[in-house]
Amino acid sequence: MSEQDAIAGPGTAPTAPRTAGTMFAALYGELIPYSWHDPASEHDAYQLFHQRSLAMGWLDERASMGEASGLWAMNDAGWGHPRNASETDLISWFQVEASGVAGDRPLPVQPFLRCAWDTTAHIGTVRLSAAQVLLPVQGLDATARPPQAAVPSLQTIDWFGEHDPQARATVTIRVDIGQDPSVSTSATQLVDCLAQLDQSLFGFRADEPASPDPAPAPPFDDSFWNGPSRHALTLRGELPEWSCDAVGWVAETVADCAAHLGVRAPLLLTVTRNRAVPA
Repeated sequence: MSEQDAIAGPGTAPTAPRTAGTMFAALYGELIPYSWHDPASEHDAYQLFHQRSLAMGWLDERASMGEASGLWAMNDAGWGHPRNASETDLISWFQVEASGVAGDRPLPVQPFLRCAWDTTAHIGTVRLSAAQVLLPVQGLDATARPPQAAVPSLQTIDWFGEHDPQARATVTIRVDIGQDPSVSTSATQLVDCLAQLDQSLFGFRADEPASPDPAPAPPFDDSFWNGPSRHALTLRGELPEWSCDAVGWVAETVADCAAHLGVRAPLLLTVTRNRAVPA
């Protein structure tokens, strides 16, 4: 175990410059490590995520100087549960500080989750069952969105247009804002906002009273995100594919819709793939 793994844990660097806010991703499911992978290798989750971010041009290398040069500044990462909780299928987690978001761009959740996936899949075969993302909605200025990009993620919807219809996945989406009641009071409006988007690839609707798969508890302390959970909305969704790319698109879209409705607090989004019901 590297020194970085020994001290890994969610938190905010006290000297970090002002940014859009903290993004945190947790991947759940099963990881089958490759036979050649050495658990004690210096190539831990932090180092691999850092290197992948750097290679793709997503890392903000000048964050310490207060200048934005990428999508995020690296904060922390690790394998397994950061608080050593038992009975959990948490595979890996990643924490970054998102750079300021331009008026015509969404939160960079798609590249963030892509980097998290690439890092995790680099050491083994991943069977993903759920993805959880903390979204700094308070860092979005809905009034700065130009009319043609009110929900900027719609500009990339065609990426999912050419896919095998058999690859579609039904998921449960939990939108949680901790102790802030704004999601509960705006629940109907949020569902309407998602339903009125000019796209037909992703489906959103209010979930039935009993969800098939409960969302996992966040792997960080309540003080980290305005917890504990008291106000949440559960949706049923249909994705063109089960992937971190698709989950990232959903997260970006929900974040912008929530910001338009006046949400000004971190939002915890959990997307769980529904288990197939035997015939």
